[in-house]
Amino acid sequence: MNDLPRRPRPCHPSAPVPSSPASAPPPDAGSRSPWRSLKYRSMRWWSLANFVSNAGTWMQLTVQNLLVLQITGSAAATGLSVSVQAAPALLVSLAGGAAVDRWPRKLTALVSQALLGVVALVTAVLVATDRLDLAVLLVLAAVTGTIATVDGPACALLGNDLVPPEDVPSAIGVGSLVHSAGRLVGTALAGVAVGFLGTAAAYAANGLSFLFVAAVIPFLRPAAGAVTHVVPAQRGSGAAARKSAGPDMGVRQGLAYFVRRPRLVALAGITGISAVFGRNYGLTLAVLVTGPLAAGAGAFGTVSTVLAVGGIVGAVLGARLRKPSVRLVGALAATGALLQSVAGLSPSVAVLLVLVLPMAVVESVSDTAGTTVLQTDPPAHMRGRVLGVWGSISTAWGLAGPPLLGLLMEVAGARGALVIGGLVIAGALGTGYLLRERRTRTPVTLRTGEREGTAQQPALSTAA
Repeated sequence: MNDLPRRPRPCHPSAPVPSSPASAPPPDAGSRSPWRSLKYRSMRWWSLANFVSNAGTWMQLTVQNLLVLQITGSAAATGLSVSVQAAPALLVSLAGGAAVDRWPRKLTALVSQALLGVVALVTAVLVATDRLDLAVLLVLAAVTGTIATVDGPACALLGNDLVPPEDVPSAIGVGSLVHSAGRLVGTALAGVAVGFLGTAAAYAANGLSFLFVAAVIPFLRPAAGAVTHVVPAQRGSGAAARKSAGPDMGVRQGLAYFVRRPRLVALAGITGISAVFGRNYGLTLAVLVTGPLAAGAGAFGTVSTVLAVGGIVGAVLGARLRKPSVRLVGALAATGALLQSVAGLSPSVAVLLVLVLPMAVVESVSDTAGTTVLQTDPPAHMRGRVLGVWGSISTAWGLAGPPLLGLLMEVAGARGALVIGGLVIAGALGTGYLLRERRTRTPVTLRTGEREGTAQQPALSTAA
């Protein structure tokens, strides 16, 4: 691990760092292999670090709710701890994204990972010494959530900074696979660690996993052709330094950019309606399997396994993309919604399993394509704030979706919720596409008519 970081060149924050003539793209630059991002050494190290971190995170998440129940004996307190940790993402994600744009990305990711490691290790000590109560736990959850508003976009964009733009979908797909693998390993290790060493061991392992990532970051170096984030030069201090950072580096400018960018607004709409009326399969399919299909928890476990396999397959297929578009994301989301509607009519678990696999594949490819657009469409100096806006929006959807879907199931049942939700998603996306095509064609028709009218005017005058 002897890659040394490359110092960014001083230039305008919106300009990518040009590649030197000696760093030409590799001969297989046109490859569509889902693993092409792993040909870069720093990306391999980053993927390994993310695997370790994900495994540690899932070790902690597996035991966290049990720990709250042990401390308080209250399910409501467990839900409160989850909400407290999620609240910063809803309220201050945009500020966290702005920090990612203003500060050197590698340093930001390193510091945030180190801080998360310290918080996890402090929690482990408090658990081991039996000094953790609900108030302290809520404070630690809030601190973790606040740090995550910076750490999330910093780490996501740092991984993309390591590869050329055409290989970003591969990096995102590999990241999804690493996340899935880390979840499986972390969940399994949690049971072993807690069984032999106690609950504190899971928190300690997570803390060490964060510190491992922090130790890897200084050795990462962008590949040839990568679009690297450059921090604007700041001279002096106070107001003068903020002014020299440029006129578009504030939180307000990031929100304005997102709102004025039709591609990002459309992507937010597609993802939002899909999150509210679909995708919550842990809820809808659980009720369908154990209710109308009269199967047990084992059958739902099989359905969940098929969903996980489909997600992995979809991540591999999504990693083959090179330049995905919002139109592709919408088409995939509509396809998944129609499959969801058909799945709601399944007469048996066997038929449901046949439909669940393509549902998961399409959803995973759509997620990879959407994430690629989100992380590559804005200029390099604006991406942190765009991800900050996205963090707030996605958190709001995550909080609103399950209750709304639960209400729909109360009214229409599990089958009705799947069928109606899928039709609503597909209908809304289809309508949006037709309206967009109509707006696109109308100016062309008007311009053509104006040209024809101008050409005919002299002839009419002559006839008169």
